[in-house]
Amino acid sequence: MKNFNKILYSAVFPNHPYIFKQKLIICIKIFTMPMEKTGLWMTFFILCGGVALFLCCNPDNNGRKQEEKDVIYVPEIRGEWWQIAGNPDLGELTAEEQEPVDFGIWQAADGTWQLWSCIRKTGEQGHTRLFHRWEGDSLTQTFWEPKGIAMRGDTAFGEARGGLQAPYVIQRDGKYLMFYGDWNRICLAESSDGKNFERVLVDGSPALFGDPAETNTRDPMVIRTNDQWYCYYTAHPDNEGAIYVRTSDDLLNWSESTIVSYGGSPGKGELWFAECPHVIPFQGKYYLFRTYSYKDPRTNIYSSDSPENFGIDTDSLLVAKLPVAAPEIFMSNGKWYIAALMPDIQGIRIAELKWTETED
Repeated sequence: MKNFNKILYSAVFPNHPYIFKQKLIICIKIFTMPMEKTGLWMTFFILCGGVALFLCCNPDNNGRKQEEKDVIYVPEIRGEWWQIAGNPDLGELTAEEQEPVDFGIWQAADGTWQLWSCIRKTGEQGHTRLFHRWEGDSLTQTFWEPKGIAMRGDTAFGEARGGLQAPYVIQRDGKYLMFYGDWNRICLAESSDGKNFERVLVDGSPALFGDPAETNTRDPMVIRTNDQWYCYYTAHPDNEGAIYVRTSDDLLNWSESTIVSYGGSPGKGELWFAECPHVIPFQGKYYLFRTYSYKDPRTNIYSSDSPENFGIDTDSLLVAKLPVAAPEIFMSNGKWYIAALMPDIQGIRIAELKWTETED
């Protein structure tokens, strides 16, 4: 009975300085105790207690219960960059100050790689922006072939003139779906081959959502998680740049918006302090890439257990910083890649990306 009391005491207080060897000896004695001395039910009870002791109260070598460690993965550039696009010739719309900025990259149905970029400060009327397209035979090819202007804002569909921004493409049900901004709304176009896109019109409009109060709704990207679609995007009401998210079951009807990232070390009070959101689900966590500087390329990376919270007015979830702007992260043939703007905003480049395990 004295041995049983020790085990009971140790099970209730697993950090008490009875070392594992003592527990093992006690349990062996109990397991080998003659049944007639303890009675059938008492033996059964003691055996169950012994099993529970090993399953629930097995300490480490120091007599302390091991604690689960929160593993964080830090994204790092692997190797050298290679340039895939420069500042394109737009014909009569070419302007001296034009710059390729936010872009999308994906593989078309014929296996070629597609790059669409918003070109700003062009000769286009209105907000000066339009989409230009490049095509590459492989990811590692340098200077993909320019394919010309791919899309312009069309006021017949309610789009702002010269307001196209940040294309992002996913595949679903045999279709390529392109999400893009038209200056104040997030819109949708689709393609069967991944090259030629047409607007998806509902009541004559390609718009999925938009809130004038949010101001310049732009930079969409979409992931599938928790049996829902999540669309992350940027807006800056009262010049306060923030990252937002909306959810959907069907990619057409979207929830109200929630702010998922704002303020912290990038600052607040300027529209560019939270731009180009890119979220990657990886090893049970969500990683938000948030750009806050183009001219001096800077992007913060936040890690969260939730796809709807990466920190408001805090850096508590910040895990890394990269000297890049407007990154897009993707996989091909088992390798991770990162595409980003050239440091001088005169083109787009790619590098391999690796995830390095750390502990929180």
